[in-house]
Amino acid sequence: MNKSIFFVVQRALFQKKMTTEPARHAKKSWKRRGRPLTFSRITLALTVLFLFLPLIVIIFYSFNEGKSAAFTHLSLRWYRELLFNSRPLWEALLNSVIVAFASATVATILGALSSIGVMWFRFRGRSFIQTITYLPMVLPEVIVGVATLLFFNRMRIATGLFTIFAAHTTFCLPFVFLMVNARLDEFDYSIIEAAHDLGATELQTLFKVIIPSLMPGILSGFLMAVTMSLEDFVITFFVSGPGSTTLPLYVYSMIRFGVSPVINALSFIMIMATCILAFVLRRGLKTFAAH
Repeated sequence: MNKSIFFVVQRALFQKKMTTEPARHAKKSWKRRGRPLTFSRITLALTVLFLFLPLIVIIFYSFNEGKSAAFTHLSLRWYRELLFNSRPLWEALLNSVIVAFASATVATILGALSSIGVMWFRFRGRSFIQTITYLPMVLPEVIVGVATLLFFNRMRIATGLFTIFAAHTTFCLPFVFLMVNARLDEFDYSIIEAAHDLGATELQTLFKVIIPSLMPGILSGFLMAVTMSLEDFVITFFVSGPGSTTLPLYVYSMIRFGVSPVINALSFIMIMATCILAFVLRRGLKTFAAH
């Protein structure tokens, strides 16, 4: 009887300490609901509005009937124009996609392997290689574009899709290198020792242990390289040639005559495609990261 009374009194006195962790978080979140607007929240809202307002304007005017800034009424006129009367635009987009995925693939392979080699092996000139790898990323694109053009002229290489591909591979490689390096900083090196203890060779360890563990960083670098290649204008402007017009160059050439609302329609399609791709890959990257 005395013991039961003791436990009841103890439970009453220490009830606050016995509260579970989820309950405490729920209580804190409930208290935060009634808080007024703070400077940080206002700044966050304005920043998000600043970033997404141009996209909203583009989407809004892609459904405008007229070409002027004044909105007349809803119409799918520019989507029909895009699908049936915009062959040069689709050709420019196809060139951009081909160059983007080709350069991103090569940059991902070279960047991932070079990152693994630089991080794990000690050799003469290691610091120098790390430094020059980041140069295309920190230098102004004008300098990179002019230097690349002079190199192609010196080597007597005709400008075209190949020169755009080579230039994009050069300036996309540092982004992949950086992404894989970030993943390597959190890498568990004990699994490599375990693989060697189980009889795995260097190549088996690389392709069956190391690369699968680095896959989130490799995929992130690949997607970053694709994005950087698709939107690049400055470097592409210097190294492009006849018949190698990409989408940014095509849009730039249209500015002299006024940008057609067809670009707004294409922009909305690209925005939707990007959102769908990001949503689909989100679960995949989380799965790779969990393993």
